[in-house]
Amino acid sequence: MNIFHVLFRSSVGKKVTMAVTGFLLFGFVIGHLSGNLQIFSTPDKINAYAHFLESLGPALWVIRLGLLVIVAVHIWLAAELTIENRRARQTGYEKQITLRATLGSRYMRWSGVIVLLFIIYHLLHFTVRVTGGPEAYPTTILADGTAVRDVHSMIIIGFQNPLIAGFYLLSVGLLSWHLSHGLVSMFQSLGMKTRTWAKPLEKTVIAICVLYFIGNAAIVVAAFTGQVRIQNPQVAGFTCRTDCEVCGARNDASLAETLEQREESQS
Repeated sequence: MNIFHVLFRSSVGKKVTMAVTGFLLFGFVIGHLSGNLQIFSTPDKINAYAHFLESLGPALWVIRLGLLVIVAVHIWLAAELTIENRRARQTGYEKQITLRATLGSRYMRWSGVIVLLFIIYHLLHFTVRVTGGPEAYPTTILADGTAVRDVHSMIIIGFQNPLIAGFYLLSVGLLSWHLSHGLVSMFQSLGMKTRTWAKPLEKTVIAICVLYFIGNAAIVVAAFTGQVRIQNPQVAGFTCRTDCEVCGARNDASLAETLEQREESQS
């Protein structure tokens, strides 16, 4: 039997494929949040993490393109299943289903559309870096003398704009809502949602999605309210001391010494 037909043409195959792609995307957003939470540590932490990802070069773009393909497949299958369900329902049956549907399932596609717009903007904001001027994307120097993008300052600069902060909070809230319904549907599509543990499953999923929202909201709110501050002296407009352990800035002499020591260790 043609595997393409099984996964993308049959109704059961579409649901299973949509569940698997949804799970992969869920794993990505959790990993993405874990990386971003490093903003609450020293700037070197998240800046070094971002630099490591960028150092992957072509491999990073393969991962990004793979994720975009997964998103596209997920959206396409969602549209296909929605159309199939509409065609299959009779008027009376549709009314009965609507009365029993949850808010999450009834507005799933609309939350999905807003989340898609959020993903596009997020990529333009932090990946392509075209939503702000040059001042919105500063650089800095790590403690070892490596020049990197100052992601710590980029995040704070972005979320100091109330419109951007508000849009992120709304989008992450809808994404959390979308995930809460999608994860339960995923377990159901895979035949893993039984009567015995249906309620505990739903409560666990809701708890995970609430924590996911809180984690993302904490980053936005902390940056917007100034609880997390820019520590890059060139961006913040203050003069850093000769050897700053907080932001990793060094004077010319210290930089030269650090680079010389690194070259000697490599040789």
